[in-house]
Formats: sequence, structure tokens, C-alpha cells
Amino acid sequence: MFEFAIIVRSKTRRELLQDKFQTHAQAKFYVERSGGTIEDIDIEHDTFYRSLDAIVAQLSGKLKYKVIDRNFLPSFLFAESHLVITVGQDGLVANTAKYVGGQPIIGVNPDPARFDGVLLRTQVNNFAHHLTQCLNGQMSLAEITMAELALNDGQKLLAFNDFFIGPSSHISARYIISHANRREEHSSSGILVSTGAGKTGWMSSVMNMVTGFAGAPDIERYRNLRWNSPELFYAVREPFISRQSQASIVWGIIDQTNPLVLESRMPQHGVIFSDGVERDFLQFNSGAIATIAVAAQKARVVTG
Repeated sequence: MFEFAIIVRSKTRRELLQDKFQTHAQAKFYVERSGGTIEDIDIEHDTFYRSLDAIVAQLSGKLKYKVIDRNFLPSFLFAESHLVITVGQDGLVANTAKYVGGQPIIGVNPDPARFDGVLLRTQVNNFAHHLTQCLNGQMSLAEITMAELALNDGQKLLAFNDFFIGPSSHISARYIISHANRREEHSSSGILVSTGAGKTGWMSSVMNMVTGFAGAPDIERYRNLRWNSPELFYAVREPFISRQSQASIVWGIIDQTNPLVLESRMPQHGVIFSDGVERDFLQFNSGAIATIAVAAQKARVVTG
């Protein structure tokens, strides 16, 4: 079934500092001069590599493997024979899921004392068990609904947690919003679209901010949104009412029969990105029409 393991990892904080300052000594000097300490950064780095080395050792003799940095995900070609393993925080699972085409993902928590690991159902001490189950075709999988955004020029983007559609800087987004047979022109700071997996992230801050949602008629549908719910949730951030802009369509449920359609009215600086990865974006300027719906592809995370 699986012939090769692809291990996806992120750079540690120490590695990022060393990329900037060239050496560990210079990074240490910078951190300590700023009033911090390098000790915790070093401990985190060492713990990560102990976990990564342990995962590689347990693969020995069972699968050939390749370790890639998360920055290579958009250009890496995944195949059905690949078993995908992430070693890092929850966000690494979210970023990886968009590119693996539905292949199972073993999300390994390299530092359980530091990371909550909501999506990380595997630790170093039970990795061998989960690996054996995958190789025998007996793994348990959580199927997680993702979102898909399609532009009228044919470009597409997937989201595991959420989409942001709006301005690239602190200016107002201008667009026409259409949903569930309603349509109006907007001026706002952008729109968030969340999956069930993403509702505890960025979207939760919007929900906490707007106390008026508490009395909304469909609020229970949002609260009951699960990882595998075939629905998405959207919210308009800070809608502004003027002669040209309205604010009656500010949140709602996206399902199989009710996609969300947005038509840009921004001459420049309009962007779309998913899961907080701003560098991997689509332009959303005048003439662009974005349709957001439930994706056919699902993320599949190994749970046991």
C-alpha cells in the first residue's frame, strides 16, 4: 500500500534565528541583548530533533523516507504510495493536508509538554503502533471537511481551517457579496470562512467579539459544527454602512446548495489566502469573482 514515507517538518525557532544571524552565538547574543534567554529555545530545538530522530529510527527497515521542509509543500508531488508524516505543531497538519490529495497523515506531536496537539493524535511512544496499522491497512482515520475557493479565471485554493478574503493592508475591502439568494455591496476589513476544524481558531475571536451573534437564529448550527460537518461558516469583519455599502449579510452557513460568491471591487491590494499562510495567496482585484464551497477533497488524519 505505502512504499515511501514523506516526513514534513518546520524549522525550529533556533534554526530560524540562525538563518537570520548566521551562527548560534550571534543568535544568543541578539536574544539576550533584547532581555530574553536562549535556553528555552535550545531546549525546544533539542526536543524536536530527539523526536524527529526517533521517528526516522522507527521507519528504518519498514519504509524508505524523505524529509522535506513545509516551504516545499506547494511544489512537492505527492503520490498514492506516500505515507505522509508531519512532525510539528497542529498548523503543520493543516498546511500539509491541502497538498496531499487525501493521503492519510500521521500527525506527530514532537513536544507534548509544549504543544496542545488537537490534530496531533500520535506521539513518539505510539508512532510504531500507528505506523504498523497504516502499513497493514488497518488505521483509524478522522475525515476532516475542507473548504475550496475557485476564481473565475480557473485558479483554486483549499483551506483546512479558514480562508481570509480582503485587503493586504489596513484599508477597506470593497466587494459584492451573494449568498442564499441575497446580494449586496460591502465595505469591510474582509471576510473569514471557517471549516469545522477551524472554528476554534481565528473565527472564534470574531465570535467572541460580536456578542450579537448569541441571539442569531442559526447560532446552534455553528456551535455544533464538527470536523466532518459538510458545512462552512463565514463572517464579515467590521462591515461599514454608507450610501454605497450595506451590512445585512454579515454571517452565514455555506452548504452544498448555498455557496458564497464574492466579486471584487478593489483596484489593487485584494488578496485571498488560507490557514494563515499569507505568502501563498491569490490576487482578488477588480474583475475577480470567488466562489467558496465545501471541498470534495477531505483531509484524513490517522487517529489510531
